[in-house]
Amino acid sequence: MDYLWTPWRYQYVTKLGEPVDCLFCAVAADAPQDREHLVLYRGTRNLVMLNRYPYTSGHVMVVPYEHQATLEDLQDETLVELIRLGRLAEKHLRAVYRPDGLNLGFNIGRSAGAGIAGHVHLHALPRWTGDTSFMTSVGETRVLPEDLDTTWEKLRPVFQA
Repeated sequence: MDYLWTPWRYQYVTKLGEPVDCLFCAVAADAPQDREHLVLYRGTRNLVMLNRYPYTSGHVMVVPYEHQATLEDLQDETLVELIRLGRLAEKHLRAVYRPDGLNLGFNIGRSAGAGIAGHVHLHALPRWTGDTSFMTSVGETRVLPEDLDTTWEKLRPVFQA
């Protein structure tokens, strides 16, 4: 049997089943802890943060401060800033990671794959030709070449510039 050690997930798996308020709302309200929450940038109506359980290195999310489950429920100003920050994420991910392509998208509703279904958010992640190996497709395991602190150190300065 093979083992792939992922100690950073321990905190997550030990809290499964505990009642939790909306994670994104908690992060939005806790600006002094941006480093701990992996927040890269705070706009007027949205923030940009790293995905704590990324599909690839550089996986970020644009998260509205408004707690809404769908795009249609967001205020127009929030939606406009969300898309503009998605464009900014694309620009910065291209500059820092030099990917072959990017995925940008929404998972609206649990059946569509939303991990936090009640609070809509945009995923932006760099992709490389051949980055889906047997580990992902057969072993249901992701292999990431850098830890979240390294990713934060790479992306925080470009989002703050």
